[in-house]
Amino acid sequence: MRLPRAGRDGVVRRRGDVLERALHVDGHPVVLRVAQPAPNRIVIGARAHDRAAARTAIDRWRAALGVDADIRPFLERFRDDPLIGASVRARPFLRPGCRAEPWEALAWAVTEQLIEFDRAVLIQRAILRRHGVRVPSWDGTGRLVDVPAPATFAGLAPAWLQSCDLSGGRSLSLIRAAREVASGRVDLRDPDHERGWRRLRAIPGIGSWTLDILGLMGQARYDRLPAGDLSFVVLVGRLQAGGDRFATRATEDEVRAWFAPYEEWAGLAGAHALGAAGVDAGAIVRAGIT
Repeated sequence: MRLPRAGRDGVVRRRGDVLERALHVDGHPVVLRVAQPAPNRIVIGARAHDRAAARTAIDRWRAALGVDADIRPFLERFRDDPLIGASVRARPFLRPGCRAEPWEALAWAVTEQLIEFDRAVLIQRAILRRHGVRVPSWDGTGRLVDVPAPATFAGLAPAWLQSCDLSGGRSLSLIRAAREVASGRVDLRDPDHERGWRRLRAIPGIGSWTLDILGLMGQARYDRLPAGDLSFVVLVGRLQAGGDRFATRATEDEVRAWFAPYEEWAGLAGAHALGAAGVDAGAIVRAGIT
């Protein structure tokens, strides 16, 4: 595996070869650092006043980085695949960039719905400037910022989020999702992910794309493919037309059918497919594929 790039929202920062971020565990601030001194070695450090919070934070970032994810069955099964085989052989380390906190994936997915990514980043940064939780960096010379907790979002007025350039409808969707999570009605860390997805899906403005991003990037569900993403409808449209760059875009159902043979690896296969085809990889790559 390889470490992801720093995020454009400013939550994960890079200092030389080291990534650094703040993470809160049950209200306890934790500063995390990770480095990769060798291809097969990742070193994660945590600093916090609460030892249990530090250990939990390490476990969460470790899981998000995919340190313990065994993708050997995927590599062996698809190394000669006509679509992704070359990418699998060349980049066996490739993974969708997951976040250490699933709420981050859900909240930011709402901000990215149906708009250009550069504009979504500006919205995210505006939210972080006003309500992000700031923590001194590892060496104390700077400040890190963590995404506001669900309870914070739950208490915001829709008009405030609109002042950050988030649309009125998405502002309401984000606040309603935050209330579900903050109240405990939706537990994003419950192993029964589908239960939470069903409840979130009942919120107007929370659709399949948002839940697929949550599953893939927030809960490390490699079977989840954000089939409605522009990158995939363009890619599959081209594939169906024999490579024609001006082909009609595919439908979401056509994308899902195209990737159905990859079964539990659809999300990971999608990441390889985008890279192999040279299509703008959209949210998956933006979140941290290297």
